[in-house]
Amino acid sequence: MKKLIKLALASTLLLSGSAIMTSCSKGGNPTSDKPGSQSTTTGVAYNEDDGFQVQPYSGQPDGPNLVYIEGGRSVMGSFEEDLLTTRDNIEKTVTVASFFMDETEIANIHWLEYMFHMKRDSSEERSLAVIPDTLVWKSELAYNDPYIAHYLRYPGFRYFPVVGVSWKQADDYSRWRTSMVNYSLAKNAGVEIPQDGGRIPLESGVVLPDYRLPSEAEWEYAAYALIGNQWLDENQSQNRLYPWDGHALRNPYGKEMGFFLANFKRGRGDYAGIAGKLNDGAMITEYIYNYPPNDYGLYNMAGNVSEWVYDVYRPTSFEVIDDLNPLRRDGYLDQKEGYDKKNYQTLIDDHVRVYKGGSWKDVAYWMSPGTRRYLEEDSGTATIGFRCAMIKAGTNY
Repeated sequence: MKKLIKLALASTLLLSGSAIMTSCSKGGNPTSDKPGSQSTTTGVAYNEDDGFQVQPYSGQPDGPNLVYIEGGRSVMGSFEEDLLTTRDNIEKTVTVASFFMDETEIANIHWLEYMFHMKRDSSEERSLAVIPDTLVWKSELAYNDPYIAHYLRYPGFRYFPVVGVSWKQADDYSRWRTSMVNYSLAKNAGVEIPQDGGRIPLESGVVLPDYRLPSEAEWEYAAYALIGNQWLDENQSQNRLYPWDGHALRNPYGKEMGFFLANFKRGRGDYAGIAGKLNDGAMITEYIYNYPPNDYGLYNMAGNVSEWVYDVYRPTSFEVIDDLNPLRRDGYLDQKEGYDKKNYQTLIDDHVRVYKGGSWKDVAYWMSPGTRRYLEEDSGTATIGFRCAMIKAGTNY
């Protein structure tokens, strides 16, 4: 009899456990996009009249012009011969978190839009400060005068990369772009916009993180696009010298076979080839969607214009930067006092920024993503532009 009672109790417990498990599996644990109707720690209901408000959320909204870059382990550094013997980018294994990056370089039409809004909504001083330096085209020994007046404003150049923009101007543009995009997203979602012009709360779930300049590590990682060489689990079939496979600079496939894969200077005095058979077709900059994109879908990560990144330049950054999401914000662990700029022994201080990627005026060497150069953050040239990046929020990879 006792044995029968024990068996009955065991059966009851098994059935109860099965019912509990079934109940849990149906409801499931709360997640970011399905937080439930009440707190799991206090039991208090969400979204009551005076209670804690939990807004609907279905993931980070799509940002205009952004392409998703899946992060992972990679090797930063230049695989080219160190022609200048700077030894400023020795190979280092790092991990870069997933992020978003502009599909293209920021173009003249985008900058003209920025200038329009700044002129309408800001002080005269502020609106004048955003005008690019068009005199970057000027040369005492060349006739580039038409570009000074026409390159930025003439409609034919609308979708060519903006140049003459300093690092500071590019950084300011990123902040303005964040405000404009989030204002539009909030308005379309019916979210109340602060009257004082303050930031729309991130808790609303309808706005984006900040647009910003990419870190050097992000830019380099995105340019190599080694996801295209993924083969069986964590094996990559080969490394890359450029944002495409092989050492060649010409397209080996299809109708474009033999044509260059980027806009760069082919040799001394040769920017485009000969009349009747112009090869890269660009004596200066080029249409931002020209040339094949890399395996992340990014255009012109080599050539056309070099691009500003966020990092302050130091030749020894690779020795001290973190191996997870590396970034050099300032002279930490390599102070400016170690560089004699005052006596013109160096140009390095805390106000010089890295730029990457090679330009229409550079030879192929500089198109390798690992190469790096630097310039004062308040300077612009006819060869440097930029694109923006953004974190992938709410994720651990």
